[in-house]
Amino acid sequence: MNAEFDLPFPHYRCPTCGKDLPLGDAKVTVTCADHTERKAAEFTVRSATGKDRAAIETICDRALGETVVDAFGATYDVVDGLNLVAEAEGELVGLLSLAVRNGEAIVVFMSVYPEHQGTGVGAALLNAADELAATRNLPFLRAAVTNDDIPLLYFFQRHGFAIYEVCVGEVADKFGSATPGFSSIPVRDEIRMRRAACVPKS
Repeated sequence: MNAEFDLPFPHYRCPTCGKDLPLGDAKVTVTCADHTERKAAEFTVRSATGKDRAAIETICDRALGETVVDAFGATYDVVDGLNLVAEAEGELVGLLSLAVRNGEAIVVFMSVYPEHQGTGVGAALLNAADELAATRNLPFLRAAVTNDDIPLLYFFQRHGFAIYEVCVGEVADKFGSATPGFSSIPVRDEIRMRRAACVPKS
């Protein structure tokens, strides 16, 4: 992040004016390919080490307020996950956290700081997750997205994920009510997606 922000922390950046936007203030805009900015960026993706713990906790805190994630009927702590980090100029700019469950890789958490979105960081993290799954002979990547998170639903489907189950009311039932999410859309449901990660070795 470029600076410290008051709560709520920004999740996105406006492509028109550059303003950083918290979740509830973000809106969807449809544009043609000619007016979709693709920023050039230099970054690297690697497996996280113990030295990355504070940076991992920070990106989780700014996206979720904690490191604990509920998905697929289970609770995961991102700090304990198989974590892949994207770095630019020595700073963590994106994180993808995996867990292994029932012989498949689960994307527990994924976040890219607003100023680095649209630069290929998310796609590179997914590619690294594929490589990690391949080394463990895991055939699928699974991801869970809440119904409000239109940008993440778009991102995963653009990268080959397909919806296979919608758990209606899963999130609202857990927390007792539907709270406002992206663009103030009520968060109610968990949408489960998956894509092939690698071919199992015989």
